[in-house]
Amino acid sequence: MLGFGLYSYIGTPIYINGFNKLQFGRKVRIYPNARIEALGKGLICIGDDVSIGQCLHLISAEKVVIGERSTLSANVFITDVDHEYDAIDVHIMDQPLIKTPTIIGPNCFLGYGAVLRAGTRLGKQCIVGANAVVKGDFPDYCVIAGNPAKIIKKYNEVSQLWEKV
Repeated sequence: MLGFGLYSYIGTPIYINGFNKLQFGRKVRIYPNARIEALGKGLICIGDDVSIGQCLHLISAEKVVIGERSTLSANVFITDVDHEYDAIDVHIMDQPLIKTPTIIGPNCFLGYGAVLRAGTRLGKQCIVGANAVVKGDFPDYCVIAGNPAKIIKKYNEVSQLWEKV
């Protein structure tokens, strides 16, 4: 079901394209200056109890999911599209989009200025460092940092400690 759950809000000013393609759970909090774009058949699904800092930029032409109880710091960019650039002498905006769903698992944390590129999949309770540029599949319980981002720590369920990789 598309729409907004109880106790959800978006701070102003805001830019939304494709309002009818947004699905927000309960207690979704998006702070001011967000730009949220659902292009074409794009769908944006945000789970319950999600907090998003100011200046979010989110673009979906297929599907972007933000799992429940996740926290996104300020100036985060998330997309499920890349631009083709193969045609020489054709403006990049006139070339096709490559669409690949981007999925953020439950209870994740994205640091200030993080970028999640098209096709990224974060498992449960992943931590993304500030200014990381992330693309790829990442398992549950890992810390991801850098540009390009890589796993720097994983939670060891046997020792119950976060261990460097």
